[in-house]
Amino acid sequence: MKNTVLGLVTIALVSCNAQQKTTQNKVTNKKIEYKADWKSLEQHKTPEWFLDAKFGIYCHWGPYSVPEYKNEWYSHWMYINKDNPEAKNGKESEYYTHHVNTYGPLDKFGYKDFISMFKAEKFDAAAWADLFEKSGAKFSGPVSEHADGFAMWDSDLTKWDAKEMGPKRDIMGELSKEIRKRGMKFIATFHRQWLYAWYPTWDETTDASDPRYAGLYGPKVKKGDFLFPDNPNRKKLGAASYYPLADEQFNKEWLARLKEITNKYNPDMVWFDNKMDIIGEDYRKEFLEYYYNHAEKKNQEVVSTYKFHDFAEGTAVLDLERARMSEKKDFPWLTDDSIDWKSWSHISDPNYKSTNRLLDFLIDVVSKNGAVLLNITPKANGEIPEPVKERLLQMGDWLKTNGEAIYGTRTFDIYGEGDAEVKEGHLSEDKNADNTAKDIRFTRKGEVVYATVLDWPAENQLVIHSFKKGSPYLTKGIESIEFLANKKKMKFTVENDGLHIQLPKEKVGDYAFAFKITPKK
Repeated sequence: MKNTVLGLVTIALVSCNAQQKTTQNKVTNKKIEYKADWKSLEQHKTPEWFLDAKFGIYCHWGPYSVPEYKNEWYSHWMYINKDNPEAKNGKESEYYTHHVNTYGPLDKFGYKDFISMFKAEKFDAAAWADLFEKSGAKFSGPVSEHADGFAMWDSDLTKWDAKEMGPKRDIMGELSKEIRKRGMKFIATFHRQWLYAWYPTWDETTDASDPRYAGLYGPKVKKGDFLFPDNPNRKKLGAASYYPLADEQFNKEWLARLKEITNKYNPDMVWFDNKMDIIGEDYRKEFLEYYYNHAEKKNQEVVSTYKFHDFAEGTAVLDLERARMSEKKDFPWLTDDSIDWKSWSHISDPNYKSTNRLLDFLIDVVSKNGAVLLNITPKANGEIPEPVKERLLQMGDWLKTNGEAIYGTRTFDIYGEGDAEVKEGHLSEDKNADNTAKDIRFTRKGEVVYATVLDWPAENQLVIHSFKKGSPYLTKGIESIEFLANKKKMKFTVENDGLHIQLPKEKVGDYAFAFKITPKK
């Protein structure tokens, strides 16, 4: 999915300024029957549970976790030999060289052969769910199917699934039960659209061309179809304009698998990676129709997501990738990001983000009407790396103390103040610097305002310039200010340059610092 085909997807976040509707339909007891029509699908309302939840976890975990090399795109790049149209300057990829040197030629050892090595012998769905709960996540689930074509559920549509091969367990089924036992929402994330032309099924020197494995590697495509710069629909398609449109058979299989996931696991959210616009528009509309009507029958409130223009505005929740908004939005949105700067799957040399960075990112996103879906990186055997556990538990500890400034909140009149500038755009997060004590983010519950400063202020005094004398905010005056880290009331004054809050002499906590500001009645 990620690290994106080295720059192919360069389109800016053109949807960032879209006026997505947050009240697509009035709250009534009347059942809605959705039709496969964008106007009809606009009736769907983003549920309150999603607006309240703010933080979720998912994981890239599959046969691509076995080689532990570079990233989850291994299944694609391992096939890029010097004769492949994607070969740079006629040279084979690093992945190809590594694979051949480590495992042998691709006609003898292809991606399919990693499946038997993906045993997940230490996978414990209950332990995973416990960790997700302790981290403070309110929704979670696995990658249901990555671009590799391997289904992580007990499928009746393919033998290439985790129940029949590899772990020989229904990963989605086990996780759905354990996640829901703990009061979290269960999500399914879906990348199958990437499978079309993912493997060089035209290349007779590899196992990808063998018809015996077509159920995994996908349909036969022409040489060079992965890159298709002369696509006449280029401008219309946007992000996926470099890719060929899927054929009818692939469209049908894409939809059938989604319906099967919906029927078997009733996910509270179905999340999609980009490149979905190679799928026929009628099939995309039919999925939303089926999913929303399925939920209506079960009295279930559900969410679906999309990137770029893959669904029509107002029919689902806009999702960004390794990115965030620079300003507050009047529509709810989601961003998916990985705990590892380099990869979305486990690799042998990870570069994990700090807990401080992860929390500052979450706080900033929430202040702008967003939510975070954080990806973690389990090992092929089912273990979650200790540094990943450590960061999740630290996030959970912070949220136990400061969660009221996050969960169930809504945006304030302004999202915050400070020097930090956010650079928007697909895969842009690495361009954003760490936050400082000058960066403060606001949320609210009713008239109560929460101000969270993203580092400990100098001289143990916090000054919130937005709340100075004569400002248009907190015009009723302030009754009290509570420091959530120690539940103590703070001394404060409102002056010409801002609201001054006297902090304890010693720093309390390790990360962001949240204050509950209660106005006078």
